[in-house]
Amino acid sequence: MFQLMQEIKRELLVILVAAMPISELRGAIPLGISLGLSPIHSTVISILGNIIIVPILLKVLMPIMDYFEGTFLFSSTIGWLKRRTLDRTKSTIRKYSLLGLFILVAIPVPTTGAWTGCIAASLLKIDYKDALIVISLGVLASGLIVSTISYQVFM
Repeated sequence: MFQLMQEIKRELLVILVAAMPISELRGAIPLGISLGLSPIHSTVISILGNIIIVPILLKVLMPIMDYFEGTFLFSSTIGWLKRRTLDRTKSTIRKYSLLGLFILVAIPVPTTGAWTGCIAASLLKIDYKDALIVISLGVLASGLIVSTISYQVFM
């Protein structure tokens, strides 16, 4: 029983790290492997943890950002986040459309991933269903890339 609880705790930690901005898959997969999960197990639950937040983010990001942009305390931060995301993504996504969004999410480097993809898709008013599919595929591709790299490092 104790062993099962330990396993569930490790899995939940990996899922939470995968769902968080900044770390996402890049942090969750190596974390899972370092906690003793198999590379495949770590990859699968990390991908699920990262994909599970995408539909939520696509629905609530714009209303939340618009609300906080209207407040004194957060207006400059939200404005900066919107400008920064648009500056970094607008030309690529406009040029390559959904392929650009896929590439943004799939390449596992800092400041890219599902969160940035959702912000960009929301700001550029990309159709919800299209954005959901493309971002999910990008997360899958990113997960496979990070898993391959992590497997080589940890083995």
